[in-house]
Amino acid sequence: MSAKPEVSGLLSYRRIVVVLLICVGLSAVLFYNEYSHSEINWSLISFTPLSILFLLLAILMMVFRDLAYMFRIGILTDNLLNWKQRFNVIMLWEFASAVTPGVVGGAAVAMFILEREKIPLGKSTALVIITAILDNFFYILLLPVLFLFISAETLFPAGLESMRAGGMTIFWIGYSILTAINLLLLSSIFVYPRLFGNLAKFIYRLPILKRRTHKAEKFALDIETASRELKGKPLFFWFKLMAVTIWSWTSRYLVINFVLLAFIQTGLFDNAIILGRQLVMWLVMLVTPTPGGSGMAEYLFSELLSDFIKNGTLALSLAFLWRLISYYPYLLIGSILLPRWLQKSKEANQHD
Repeated sequence: MSAKPEVSGLLSYRRIVVVLLICVGLSAVLFYNEYSHSEINWSLISFTPLSILFLLLAILMMVFRDLAYMFRIGILTDNLLNWKQRFNVIMLWEFASAVTPGVVGGAAVAMFILEREKIPLGKSTALVIITAILDNFFYILLLPVLFLFISAETLFPAGLESMRAGGMTIFWIGYSILTAINLLLLSSIFVYPRLFGNLAKFIYRLPILKRRTHKAEKFALDIETASRELKGKPLFFWFKLMAVTIWSWTSRYLVINFVLLAFIQTGLFDNAIILGRQLVMWLVMLVTPTPGGSGMAEYLFSELLSDFIKNGTLALSLAFLWRLISYYPYLLIGSILLPRWLQKSKEANQHD
C-alpha cells in the first residue's frame, strides 16, 4: 500500500506555483473589493517598540507550535526520530497542508514521510490518526470551556446579522460532525483496527493491484501491531501527548491575538472572544477547497474580527500579516527542504 505517486504530485513545484498564484490572486481580489468601498488610514499601522514586541511574540508562538509538534511526534514514535528528522517531518507535513485543501490536509504525505523515516506504513497511519484525534479532541473540549467566559452569540460579530442567523446552525452542525468523526477515528484504532487492514486487503484484490497483495498484508499486520502498542501505553504517555497538543494549539491561536494587539487595543475579555471566533474560522477553513484555506482565511479574518478592526482594508492588511507569519513560511521552508530530503531519504532506503 503506497502513496508515493500521489505524494510526488502533491509536493511538486508546479503545485507550489499554482498555490502561490491562487493566494496572490484571491488576496488581490479581496483587497480590490474592499479598497473600492473604504480607504485605509495608514497611520493606524505604526510600528512602535510595543507593536514590534507583539509581532515578535506572534512569530515566537509559531516556533512554539512547531516545537510542540516535534515533541509530539517524538513521543508517538518512542523517540525513534532524532531532532533533525522531527524537524523534517513537521516542516514537510505543514508544507503539504499548505498546498492542499483543508479537507485533504497533509495526512497522506505525513504517512509517506514517516515511512521514509523507517516507521512502518501501518504504524505511520495509526500515528497520523492519533494526531488527528488529539487535535480534534482539543477543539471539542475547548469550546465548552470557552463558553464559561463568553456566550455562543459572540462567535459572530453583532454587525453581521445575516452571517449570525445561519452561521450558528452551520457551526453546531460542523461541531457535531467533527465530534462524530473523532469517535469514528478512536474506534478505528482502539476498537476495530482490523477494519483498516481488511479494507486494504479488499482494495488490493482489484486486478490492477493484485500483484501487491503482500503490501496489504503487511499494512494490516503493522496497523494491528501499532494498535496493540498504543492500547498498552501508560496513562502518563497520553497525558504528555495531550499536554503538547494543548501547547501547540494554544500557541497557534495566540498568533492572531498578538497580531491584533500589535495595532489594536484589546482587553482580556476581547481576547477570549477573538479566541472563540478563531474556532469558527478553523472549522470553516477545514472544508475550504482552496490550498491552505487561501482567500477564505483572509476573508473570515476580516469579517469575524470586524468589530475589533473598524476598517475593512486594515483588517485585510492584518490578515495578510497573520498569513505572512503563519502560512507563507511553510511554503518557503518546504520548497527548500523537499528536494534535499527526498534525495537523502531515497538514498537511505536504497542502501537498506
